[in-house]
Amino acid sequence: MDIRQKIKDFLITKKRATSTEIARHFGFTRQYASHVLRIMTNAGEIIKFGKTRASFYSLPEFIDEVGPTAVRRRLKNKSIKEHEVFDDLSSTFPAFRSAPENVRSIIHYAFSEILNNAIEHSRSKTVEVDMESNGGIIRFVVNDFGIGVFRNVMQKRRLKSEFEAMQDLLKGKITTDPKAHTGEGIFFTSKAADRFVLESFGFRMIVDNTIPDIFFQKDGRSNRGTKVTFTITRDSARHLNKVFEKYQSRPGSYAFDKTEIHIRLFTMGTVYVSRSQARRVLVGLEKFKKIILDFDRVSNVGQAFADEIFRVFQNRHPSISIEPTNMNETVRFMVERVEKPIKK
Repeated sequence: MDIRQKIKDFLITKKRATSTEIARHFGFTRQYASHVLRIMTNAGEIIKFGKTRASFYSLPEFIDEVGPTAVRRRLKNKSIKEHEVFDDLSSTFPAFRSAPENVRSIIHYAFSEILNNAIEHSRSKTVEVDMESNGGIIRFVVNDFGIGVFRNVMQKRRLKSEFEAMQDLLKGKITTDPKAHTGEGIFFTSKAADRFVLESFGFRMIVDNTIPDIFFQKDGRSNRGTKVTFTITRDSARHLNKVFEKYQSRPGSYAFDKTEIHIRLFTMGTVYVSRSQARRVLVGLEKFKKIILDFDRVSNVGQAFADEIFRVFQNRHPSISIEPTNMNETVRFMVERVEKPIKK
């Protein structure tokens, strides 16, 4: 049996051990033990906890038992650099380091995007960040105490409610600062998570990609500012490049020019009948080349609603492809009876 396997067997029994303990047990010099442990750590066979002489080693399966399962920082919102905060958290959080590369890249991207939003848009004096691991799940939370994401979008876009702000955020390319931001951060972060929760002043938007489904909620409690909770399983098969590719109209184009709209999220208990309702759905969609309209759980639409989307809007934007999906027979009838423009 080679020495690396012997060390792993030793750690199965001990669960955690310092380099001195390992050297003493096998009769190695400390220098040789450190050399072997470094090779095993770099190969992902074992995990190192800590950076000082008190550091110790364990197997990846014991991460939640022997290591810190949560780290938290409270930051003054002044000259914060996202990459420095992330490096600090991840370096002291073994569950992140032991996760596969695809999960690490998703967490890195999502954390950086959400923290950047808090830094640049919240007007909060402080930002709290947490990262935790529990039962094979990695979760981070970014919490600020500022203006609130839904209220900010409402004010800048002159919307009537927080629910309209949620609707727009899920379209993509929505930002309160178009000169400095693309509006892609929240959109793609919500698609990359297993579960993404955006909370602000008593309103909550949940994107659960494991079901998959989306929920808008109004809570009795009213937390000041914005709280984002991002959750992903440590063994997730999701890849960031695949998330991006799903919203490209042409493979390999690298352009965010495709979006998916869940029509039921615009009903809020009503039936889609009027042109004004259709126009609300269509706001901002002229920025895309392909639009998927998902009619799942929509029982009926009015003639004016269908006409506004599939004739009027399509006439104005003939180069945009509109693809309706998940229609029942009633909705399909209303959509297909619209006199659609002839594509040139």
